[in-house]
Amino acid sequence: MTTQKIVTPSAESLAQSARAAQKGGLPPVHLWNPPFCGDIDMRIARDGTWFYMGTPIGRPALVKLFSTILRRDGDAYFLVTPVEKVGITVDDAPFVAVDFNRKGDALEFETNVGDRVTAGADHPIRVVRDPQTGEPAPYVLARANLEALIDRKSFYRLVEIGEEAPHDGATWFGVRSGGVFFPMIPSADLA
Repeated sequence: MTTQKIVTPSAESLAQSARAAQKGGLPPVHLWNPPFCGDIDMRIARDGTWFYMGTPIGRPALVKLFSTILRRDGDAYFLVTPVEKVGITVDDAPFVAVDFNRKGDALEFETNVGDRVTAGADHPIRVVRDPQTGEPAPYVLARANLEALIDRKSFYRLVEIGEEAPHDGATWFGVRSGGVFFPMIPSADLA
């Protein structure tokens, strides 16, 4: 009788598979349904730093490569290739929006992995407030089911260009992009 040893993929094997899957643009991870191979000791910190086995991944090109095979299913995050799927830990959001520019009436965000995304109906901005402190945590949808936490300096810039507008029967302070108003805080809370 022969027994097969199941080997959890390593960062190196995942990187090799990701390179092979790329053909100019993001791989179609949403179409892949490989078997789950277990969790790997990889974590994305709230500040966007990727760790492997407790050590920061210092090569930006490798982080960018891993980011191309990232997928979220429900509340769990996975690195997915055509032949393997491994779970990773994400402390908050997998990406960080590190800057934005105004492009006409739209706001184009850039993430820590070099993605550019224009906020609008397909890429909404949302703000979650901590129930104890009231501190805002702003996000923009960067890819299918994957958000980017908007960094502090960019959020302050958003506040500078914000406006008050009616939303859901109340007046809110927020920003507009791509013809959509994104509420950030009820105007009553500003008083």
